[in-house]
Amino acid sequence: MKIMKYKIMVLDIDGTLTNSEKKITPKTHDALIDYQERGGKIAIASGRPTKGILPYAEKLDLKKYGGFIMAFNGGKIINCQSGETVFSANLPLKFLPEICDEVYKTNIGKIKEVEDFVSYVNFDINKCLLSGNPAEVVELEKVLSKRVGDKLGVFRSEPFFLEVVPKGIDKARSIDNLIKTLGIKTEECIACGDGFNDITMVEYAGLGVGMANANDKLKAVADFITSSNDEDGI
Repeated sequence: MKIMKYKIMVLDIDGTLTNSEKKITPKTHDALIDYQERGGKIAIASGRPTKGILPYAEKLDLKKYGGFIMAFNGGKIINCQSGETVFSANLPLKFLPEICDEVYKTNIGKIKEVEDFVSYVNFDINKCLLSGNPAEVVELEKVLSKRVGDKLGVFRSEPFFLEVVPKGIDKARSIDNLIKTLGIKTEECIACGDGFNDITMVEYAGLGVGMANANDKLKAVADFITSSNDEDGI
């Protein structure tokens, strides 16, 4: 068997692995199974919580092939085969009251996911979309950055999604933590994404791939632009 140059492929979910209907197409599925059959590892890296990634991990048989889940933008890495937590970064819960205080002042958001390592803010997207402008989200990002930004990571992964994570946590750091445990070099890694929170990993990987539907900032750092998520770009 030919030894593959790229030993691990790290995939974002929304806008990358899945199409606009949030589904993995048969063509993309078969290509990724083939990659794993030939010895490649797959890691799904998403801003979603662990339970939100599991259905996609199951669809791609990551348990069978020894793949990984990288939840909360790298806040937690799980080995799908063993169930072992490879890495986790804890968000001190003492900051949660401060975060909630500012979020609830907006009347448009709520804390969606809180595990013992990370906290996320999920907005009433419909209300924001009525104006077509995520101005309230941008303003809250500024407020939280000023209030806790020196201690925590505060950023938007998408125009209407604001996230609060442990300081220094992002997808690039998550990949770095993972491949070091696997003995894989940076240049042997592919990372594919489309969103703001994918920029660091696309820039970090040996081959950084941007989807055709990716934002311009990500495309600017990508080594290669593939087709869109509705055209089996993966």
